[in-house]
Amino acid sequence: MRFDPPNPFNIADCFLDDRVREGKGHRVALRTGDGDVTYAALQARANRFANALTDMGVRPEERVLIALPDIPDFAAALFGTLKLGAVGVMVNCFLDGRRLRDLCDYARAAAVVLHADQGEVFARAAASAQRAPRLLVLGTEEGDERVDNSGLHFDNFSSHPDDPAIWLFSGGTTGLPKGVVQPHASFANSTECYARHVLGYSADDITISVPKLYFGYATGSNLFFPLAAGGSAVLFPERCTADELFAQIARHRPTILINVPTMVNRMVSHPDAARQDLSCMRVATSAGEALPPSLHRRWNDTFGVELLDGLGTAEMWHVFISNRPGAVRPGTLGTAVPGFEVRLCDDDGREVPHGEVGRMRVRGGSRAHGYWQHPRETRRAFAHDWYVSGDMMTRDADGWFTYQGRADDLLKVSGKWFSPREAEECLLAHPGVREAAVVGAEDENGLLVPVGFVVLSDAPDDAGEPAEATEAALRAHARTHLESYKVPRAIHVLADLPRTHLGKVDRGALKRRGAP
Repeated sequence: MRFDPPNPFNIADCFLDDRVREGKGHRVALRTGDGDVTYAALQARANRFANALTDMGVRPEERVLIALPDIPDFAAALFGTLKLGAVGVMVNCFLDGRRLRDLCDYARAAAVVLHADQGEVFARAAASAQRAPRLLVLGTEEGDERVDNSGLHFDNFSSHPDDPAIWLFSGGTTGLPKGVVQPHASFANSTECYARHVLGYSADDITISVPKLYFGYATGSNLFFPLAAGGSAVLFPERCTADELFAQIARHRPTILINVPTMVNRMVSHPDAARQDLSCMRVATSAGEALPPSLHRRWNDTFGVELLDGLGTAEMWHVFISNRPGAVRPGTLGTAVPGFEVRLCDDDGREVPHGEVGRMRVRGGSRAHGYWQHPRETRRAFAHDWYVSGDMMTRDADGWFTYQGRADDLLKVSGKWFSPREAEECLLAHPGVREAAVVGAEDENGLLVPVGFVVLSDAPDDAGEPAEATEAALRAHARTHLESYKVPRAIHVLADLPRTHLGKVDRGALKRRGAP
């Protein structure tokens, strides 16, 4: 299975305009606290953005930074950018000025679409950039007038399927993340292979997402996927807390929840979790970081909504390994999505036997062109038809994959390899621990040893008493369940775990933070 796009092919047609041509213009595309937006209204707004950007001098193939919260104009600006043949570069609208300036320089952005709430920070960042981009500031008289007075019609640029459409960013923990250049064909391919044939998106589905739209996982699952099926997506600009998410679910009654393990944990740990009604949902997904099996079981016991763990990367745009509705094995990533081939190999590229840890490589119709201005990394990661990842996994004889961590995260202690996930899962089994991360750090002798970091919970123990979770108690708990070389040499209690710009645990920061 693989999507075979026609030529020309523009995903603004595929995900938006085709629904209007099919007579679905009256259907709801976006659901917000301020009201619903139909497909026809979203198309008209996207056309206005395309005309406004064209009038500003933006040309096909130039980059447009989209730095908006999750509001309908995010979708309209992204589709407007695609319509004129430009390339969408989606960024977190709450980044600081230095990071924004660096991104403007890196992308050589021709324009930035932003909201007045962040206008002052962006104006300073743009002014200090090597090539100052043009600013389209929504929420100001000038910016709103520029869009509102643009034409309602726009003839989409005749893009080639391999033309760059959107930049995603790799999840690096230090420095500026690498821009992953993805063509139009990639987005349609994953929609066909994963959204339609694994999750079964339909016109009746209403989606809601924990990650915001600038994150590729959400761009697909909470915008492109539902729109391709004629369904609708819930958008809200507020920070996604467990309370906010529960309120949005109660209001909009979505059928698909796009989730991440951190929020899974916060939802099941919420004091009112047992009183929440999630019966509207037919399925939830989890990706972005490892989902511990103990947390998966807590989700099942609390909410009873089928939770599908999976794996995707910016280099392959979206999920290509996943559990399936009706076929879930907690602790595994599932099996390869139809249309993708996944192998586990040693350092010489030879496939490893079932049950052995190997480095993942994957191929399929959603592979990126490479990293923008990173030729060495591109040559290393994109080998022939394959994307060669740093993700380490095992696979059983039935084709089920189990994540073991990043290659840089595996630890060799006392001459033996092990995955920190095993120690993390052990710590999470203690009732006094809400979150846990284990990394390698050098001891006073220069030897690599495991070090743990935990966030405590208020959960009681079996006797109903507060769980004591001191370092000594946690180390004693770990010694009971782990081989000696896997027991963290020190365990540090934190108020919260550090996060990367994509919300994942920042293991690099933890490695720098603590020796035993």
